Amino acid sequence: MRTLYELAGADPEQRFSPFCWRTRLALAHKGLEVEGTPWRFTEKERLAFSGQASVPVLVDGDTVLSDSWTIAEWLEAQYPGRPSLFGGAPGPVRFINAWADGVLHPALARLVVLDIHACLGPDDQAYFRQSREARFGMSLEAVQAGREAELPAFRKVLQPLRMILAKQAWIGGDAPNYADYIVLGSLQWARCVSDFKLLASDDPVHAWRERGFGLFGGMAMAAKGYAP
Repeated sequence: MRTLYELAGADPEQRFSPFCWRTRLALAHKGLEVEGTPWRFTEKERLAFSGQASVPVLVDGDTVLSDSWTIAEWLEAQYPGRPSLFGGAPGPVRFINAWADGVLHPALARLVVLDIHACLGPDDQAYFRQSREARFGMSLEAVQAGREAELPAFRKVLQPLRMILAKQAWIGGDAPNYADYIVLGSLQWARCVSDFKLLASDDPVHAWRERGFGLFGGMAMAAKGYAP
């Protein structure tokens, strides 16, 4: 059985890492079973065997992998007879990966960072507060305090998705691929920790997200979190 180490809150069922969700969805796309195990920010020693200090970490037989993009590439190469994650063109998918990491995540983090803190246990809360406040240069409360005013700017960040979805059903084309799972993982991150409404109900991205969260038997929606 494959094992996936996933970031969790104080409740071990609350798995919220966007990168772990990318990997979860990629494994489901390939039709590969995996057993998830919760991991927390302050449990670095539990990952010592992998040489990593963060998740996702995937153990597949004798192979230990980390980094969601590296895992996706490995799954594509290792299981070529199963549905393709990249549709034969990893370049555009790599661009979506970079856009999500460099543009979408910073915008999204400002809307939910204090909610993430709230779902952690005491030790993880101390670590998270220290590390994230150093990153933002202000308190978590100050970061999230103006999120209603930040919401229009966040929704503008999603405009490239709307332009894509105006022409096709999925970011990947006629069917979802890893490009979809990258962005779905980001939005699932927010859903798992916060009840803040990110998207207007008439936004095409909202409709796409609902379809995406319904994939693989509604795996994303079945996870502990809030209504989208």
